[in-house]
Amino acid sequence: MAAEQSPEQSVTSLAGERVDHRFKALPPDAEGLTVGALAAERRNLFTGGFTTPVLALSAESVEANLALLETYAERHGLAFAPHGKTSMSPQLFARQLEYGAWGITAAVPHQARVYRAYGIARIFLANELVDAVALRWLAGELDSDPDFTFACYVDSVRGVELMDEALRAAGAVRPVDVVVELGAGEGARTGARTEADCAAVADAVAATSTLRLVGVAGYEGEVPDASPERVREWLRRLVALAADFDTAGRFAALGDGEEILVSAGGSAWFDAVADVFAGIPALSRPVLKLLRSGAYVSHDDGHYRHLTPFNRIPEEGTLQPAFRLWAQVVSRPTPGQAFVNAGKRDAAYDLDLPEAQVVRSARDGSVRPATGITVSGLSDQHGWVRTEEGAELEVGDWIGMGLSHPCTSFDKWQLIPLVEADGTVTDYIRTFF
Repeated sequence: MAAEQSPEQSVTSLAGERVDHRFKALPPDAEGLTVGALAAERRNLFTGGFTTPVLALSAESVEANLALLETYAERHGLAFAPHGKTSMSPQLFARQLEYGAWGITAAVPHQARVYRAYGIARIFLANELVDAVALRWLAGELDSDPDFTFACYVDSVRGVELMDEALRAAGAVRPVDVVVELGAGEGARTGARTEADCAAVADAVAATSTLRLVGVAGYEGEVPDASPERVREWLRRLVALAADFDTAGRFAALGDGEEILVSAGGSAWFDAVADVFAGIPALSRPVLKLLRSGAYVSHDDGHYRHLTPFNRIPEEGTLQPAFRLWAQVVSRPTPGQAFVNAGKRDAAYDLDLPEAQVVRSARDGSVRPATGITVSGLSDQHGWVRTEEGAELEVGDWIGMGLSHPCTSFDKWQLIPLVEADGTVTDYIRTFF
């Protein structure tokens, strides 16, 4: 069904959802309240009845990160379609669009359906879409909403054949816009491996009436043995491919005023994307230089803290980690060991273990650094904590932990308190994974 409301209007419906047992950590005495009513109470995360473990998202850090990427994209002449798979949160999508995003990137059809349900009018699907059922749904969306903009990857002649077959069977009226994906090298992920392969895919698209070639794209994060020069070398290949396609007239299906789409950009190398895309030569049409970084909205205290391009370009700004997982000490069996009540079901652990940062005393509510306290492992529902000699920690204390990898932090929580620095909960972020 076509989106009939703006993202801002659509997300207001989330405030009407009832608080109940589905949502971890929310106050038991809030049962039956709407999310909006609970948010209006502005409860304190520590004294307002929340149970542990509880994941909190810093309101100030999210706002700072949204503003930073908007400024960065504007400064470098980039359009921005942040990858929505990171949060799968319509509320955050709406905020990203308010901060200048061109649209939202998806990876799979389910994500695109969520986006449409919450009013997203521009979707870039960074994958080849060959599922006939999903293509039938997409055709219906495009045909019922002339303002809906969509583009996806193609990287094989067979994929083009499957898309064409499914769209013709669906009676699609509007063609689906596609970009040829250039693979990042041997051993990388998806994408046509050579420029000749890309040309063959483009020829296959041109032979259909259901698809329309609008650009080229890829993902530099998959460059094998990535280094600044290797990444830039691949990005220059992508730019050259766009120029070669333009010279060969492969974008002739674009109408007056439409742009050639050139897209790349994860969360690790967007500085290289900005540098190389700044050198895109004049083509027969304007170029939409589309960046797709997604992890920035929450950033993290591990993987992305170490690899963010802002480490290389500190003069451009600094992202702020926004997640903190609070868990309670439930066992202190030896002087060197403790256990908290958060485990793999609550914390991201695919890249790094949580990082103990602060301890909140169960006796007086005071907060101190987690000196000498380290998370050493995770069970399903327990965190293993190692304590050095002299570390202050007792049963009942809360440990605040930083997390690594936003994508696998968001997906463990359906409703996440948005918390100000003083502990006031101002909203609840709904996710759809």
